[in-house]
Amino acid sequence: MFAKCHLNSSKSENSEVLGSLDALLKVLKMFRFWIYLPFHLLVAMCLCHSVKVPTSSQHSFKSDLFNCNHSLILADGKETTVHLLKDIPKRYCFILEEDRAPAPFTVTVTPCDVPIEWSILVHKASTNFLGKAARGDYDTLEATKSQKILKLVSMIFNYKGNSVETYMGMSSYSAFYMLEFLSTERDTHITVYLTTDTTSGHLYPELPMDPRIDVIGIGHATVTLAWKHSPSVWQHKENIQYCLLVNEKHNYKSLCAAETAIRSSGMKSPPVLALSLFPYLLDHQQVMILSNSELSIINRVSNGEVRQICMGTKNTYTVPNLRPSTQYYFDVFVVNLLTNASAAYTGTFARTLEEPEPKVIELKDGKVIHLILDGKKQKFYSLQYQAKQKKIQFTFQSCSGQVWVQIARNGKVLASENIAGFRHFSLKGKLLDTYLVQLRSMDHINSSVKVQVSSHFHKPFFPLLPESLKIKSFSKLRTCNSVTIAWLGTQEQSKYCVYKKRIKEDQVWMELRSADRCSGPKSRHKSEKVLCKYFYDINLQRAVTTQTIKGLEAGTPYLFDVYLTGPSGIPVRYHSKVVKTRKKC
Repeated sequence: MFAKCHLNSSKSENSEVLGSLDALLKVLKMFRFWIYLPFHLLVAMCLCHSVKVPTSSQHSFKSDLFNCNHSLILADGKETTVHLLKDIPKRYCFILEEDRAPAPFTVTVTPCDVPIEWSILVHKASTNFLGKAARGDYDTLEATKSQKILKLVSMIFNYKGNSVETYMGMSSYSAFYMLEFLSTERDTHITVYLTTDTTSGHLYPELPMDPRIDVIGIGHATVTLAWKHSPSVWQHKENIQYCLLVNEKHNYKSLCAAETAIRSSGMKSPPVLALSLFPYLLDHQQVMILSNSELSIINRVSNGEVRQICMGTKNTYTVPNLRPSTQYYFDVFVVNLLTNASAAYTGTFARTLEEPEPKVIELKDGKVIHLILDGKKQKFYSLQYQAKQKKIQFTFQSCSGQVWVQIARNGKVLASENIAGFRHFSLKGKLLDTYLVQLRSMDHINSSVKVQVSSHFHKPFFPLLPESLKIKSFSKLRTCNSVTIAWLGTQEQSKYCVYKKRIKEDQVWMELRSADRCSGPKSRHKSEKVLCKYFYDINLQRAVTTQTIKGLEAGTPYLFDVYLTGPSGIPVRYHSKVVKTRKKC
């Protein structure tokens, strides 16, 4: 029920007052929502006014003319969240103070999901009518005619859509306002903001006269945007910041709508989008974190990603790491961190440029090429080879980072995987088959890889490799000044060289990550060399060797490397192993 009116009088007195409602009903039938108006609301619309009702002992009806349920009164100067059920209208009322009328007021409604319809209905009570009611002259109320009441009720505003809409009006003496909201698509929620104070600033940040976002640059993986400054930036710079939302689906007309879309997909709102959910929790330190944050993915959906960044009061930004030939939608919101409110610029969209055809490098039989892969631009590299024999073998050695490899023959993909180390692909086809190899760094830093294709299996460029290139250490054989390691060999006589390096405990991860797996013993300092030895075994199960390294310091971590060099003279580095000597023995 929208409002309650307590009539503490006799039935005859009530009937006199309610007799004037017949004409009002005729007016309300003119409006779409008249059938939903409760009986008590009709009484309120005839009797509710902004003047104070004097207390009198003549009748209790005079002292309790109108009592509106506070949960349905719209607060002045405060943003109110309204939850709507499908096809069920919801109404709020507000009565302006008599000593402040006439005065300007505004009502701003922000749909957070689907389009809604909302209206403002005003009942301007007659001074003569209300004066008699206040004095208790109920006998004269019957003289109020239907045609006079018809002039007291009017719909002053109606809107249907999902845009943020603001009504600006001038309040009148003795005016009762009612707002009705309706969602016909599904359950949703909106925010409503009423204010009569136009001198103390704005709850919502102001938009410039031209709120459009300009696309000033488009690349294969970037889009550069610019927009005009909000006037609020000049007034409250320390409390204002811009936030950018990027997605592949559509534009959002409000930050509230973006939050709703993300929550509906099962994701929690990130700090930037949670501004309206957790007011006044952001301190200046957190604001700096948001302002300096990198563009981050906040949600993944079936048709793309939703990403966001806040950049303080900077009004230009280049969006990185986009996919070529893809359409993106961009929305900029200016956010007031103190009032927890935001305003949306007019969203825009742009399509990134198509990726140019990559330059194809011709592979020659038996030759090794060394490529540096650009991880920042995520660039693709293409290699082509025309088979001279039916059987061929591709060999890849990842020197640093992870490398994505795809091999296709005559347009059909044969293999696709990530490589971190060595990988052989033995393929059988036809003479003059065309093979296309595509490579890309899997890291956002540069990676490097060596590639060889050969049809001469009896003359391999790389040495014969064991099943695993891991180095094993034995904890029970570890002492304060020595460690014992082991590694696998092959059926081919090969040279194995062991190197050690003392490192700090906080450098372990860095040493392992920065290791160049393609570098050989020549890149190491002579003082790091432990020994070199030859061995092999026809029986692969016995092709394993161990080595005890002595003369180490207690409680110290060491980095151990083993290099395998075959008949071709090309070294292969085993995976580095870090072992720490015992602290006490």
